[in-house]
Amino acid sequence: MTNSIIQADNLTKKFGDKIAVNHVSFEIEEGELFGFLGPNGAGKTTTIRMLTTLTSVTEGRAHVAGHDVSKDPGAVRAAIGMVPQQLTSDDELKGIENVLLFAKLHHVPNEKARRRAAELMRLVDLQAFAEKKVKTYSGGMKRRLQLAMGLVHDPHVLFLDEPSLGLDIQTRSKMWDYVRKLNDENGITVFMTTHYLEEADALCDRVAIVDGGAIKVSGSPAELKMNLGGDLLSIQVTDGPDLTHFFEDMHEVKEVTKIDQSSYWIKIPRVEKALPEIVGGVVQRGLKIADISFTRPTLDQVFLQVTGRQLRDGGESQSMQGVPVLMEEV
Repeated sequence: MTNSIIQADNLTKKFGDKIAVNHVSFEIEEGELFGFLGPNGAGKTTTIRMLTTLTSVTEGRAHVAGHDVSKDPGAVRAAIGMVPQQLTSDDELKGIENVLLFAKLHHVPNEKARRRAAELMRLVDLQAFAEKKVKTYSGGMKRRLQLAMGLVHDPHVLFLDEPSLGLDIQTRSKMWDYVRKLNDENGITVFMTTHYLEEADALCDRVAIVDGGAIKVSGSPAELKMNLGGDLLSIQVTDGPDLTHFFEDMHEVKEVTKIDQSSYWIKIPRVEKALPEIVGGVVQRGLKIADISFTRPTLDQVFLQVTGRQLRDGGESQSMQGVPVLMEEV
């Protein structure tokens, strides 16, 4: 990547004999929204702590915004914003005072800091609560305030460590909207860690699935899901001849499973392209379609395939005759 703003080369972190991050390498383009996806303990937070100079690098190298995280940590800190898992706002200060405090820590001139703080409180829908003490805020409001604090000095790169951890669905959706707006309208590069699969799918240009301190696979969510073989069509027809060979002979069909006398599962890259041929072929053979539906792969299914276990995020897995299928209904 010629415009990479983050580079990690064999980045490693050890705590005694324990390897928390195991020789990970990746690059992130300027303006990209990149996600580290994995369960608790996978090494996501430790990776972010190395990239943000909060913990030392055991082996390997990393550069953020053109600066070596080990050799020039001060320049790295000046170029980044950080929203950690743990809330760092002062409950006894007002919301706006917390943002202004962070501006002072980053040496933002007073007039610019006041203007910027007011803009950010509007961005995260806290302008009506700016003069209220943070101890009166809800958990979601504190998360949003944390985002404003991390942005007050106009960073080139924003690091989000589990930004919607513990939030309800509605508040989490709002947090996603703020992150999208920052990325789309301001062009801020975002590096986020999460174990919410749907969060990574909705937000990220690319993701890396991390487990046991190592990157197992990376790519865009669409690419990773497509590599699984595409959509899964479920079709039930009236009794008649076996359609297995007819389906198998169709162009691009990856796999056909006959469930019972009249039901089939068909794996195909894009079901809408094949649907007319499927329906037409069934009708030509004198059969009627009793039921038809299709599902598309999710990142949950990708995670299961590359790690051998499921990362649950509220979705339930289904089993198709012993074959795990983790899909979202279309």
